[in-house]
Amino acid sequence: MIDITLQNFETDLIQASMQQPVLLDIWAPWCGPCRTLGPILEKLEVDYGGRFKLAKLNSDEQPEIAGQLSQAFGVRSIPFCVLFDKGQPVDGFVGALPEAQVRAFLNRHVPTAEAMQADAETAAAEALAAGGDTDAALARLQQAVAIDPGNDDARYDYVKLLLERGQVAVARAAFEPVAAKAALDARFDAVGRWLEACEAAPKVRSTDALAAAIAANKRDFDARFELAQTHFAAGRFTQAMDELLEIVMRDKGWRDELARKTYVAILQLMTKPLAKTAPEAKGALEVTGKAAAAPVDPVVDQYRRKLSMALF
Repeated sequence: MIDITLQNFETDLIQASMQQPVLLDIWAPWCGPCRTLGPILEKLEVDYGGRFKLAKLNSDEQPEIAGQLSQAFGVRSIPFCVLFDKGQPVDGFVGALPEAQVRAFLNRHVPTAEAMQADAETAAAEALAAGGDTDAALARLQQAVAIDPGNDDARYDYVKLLLERGQVAVARAAFEPVAAKAALDARFDAVGRWLEACEAAPKVRSTDALAAAIAANKRDFDARFELAQTHFAAGRFTQAMDELLEIVMRDKGWRDELARKTYVAILQLMTKPLAKTAPEAKGALEVTGKAAAAPVDPVVDQYRRKLSMALF
């Protein structure tokens, strides 16, 4: 538990919530219900074993923060609790709720113990992969998926690393439980298309045969797509996109926009994930953190512009 002031608001509340949810308890010494709720929150912070952090704000001593939060949520009484996650206030409740109701509130927002452990394994895998130890990284991701099968971040990273290492059959088995999500999640659509390219690669015509077919007929889109799949499967992403772009420029709607969709999938695979971004220190109090920005990749930006020009 930590006391929040104007001085530590950004670091100990907003920035801290980038790493784990923070429950802010707004209270006052004269408030009877606050004295009832306080011990319950402190007990739950211990019971939840680090799944959330408890912070307290004395509204008499910090009226500026209390006033802004009360105005933002339309609340005029205390105790008033606000849950912050990823730099944003996401939910809250008013009054001295019984322990069971506070638990129900927390369970809607805080990660499970399994999710936290899987996230830790995923973070360790990312560090290992960055250092070149892909064997250890793969083992960590496999463990993360085993601990928390519903952790989409861990599963995406696991399938992607398997494909990078050429372990296509294992990647297929790991992908199947989330295959239905591809229609709604761009990450799974991307690894799904990469997986299909890897499975198709052994059956396609030789590179020379495909090049000859394309030379004979620039509109032989089947041959050009086969060639793109060959590059895609081998991780030659820009070469694959060059072939796909030729199809898009000649026939945007070919096979239900298959070339465009595959091109977009490759861009997704090449795009680095958003970094957790802490808020900038400013003179005025800010209740929310700034949005995370995607890392700049000149190659990805160049190929995004090429597709945009071809489409519009």
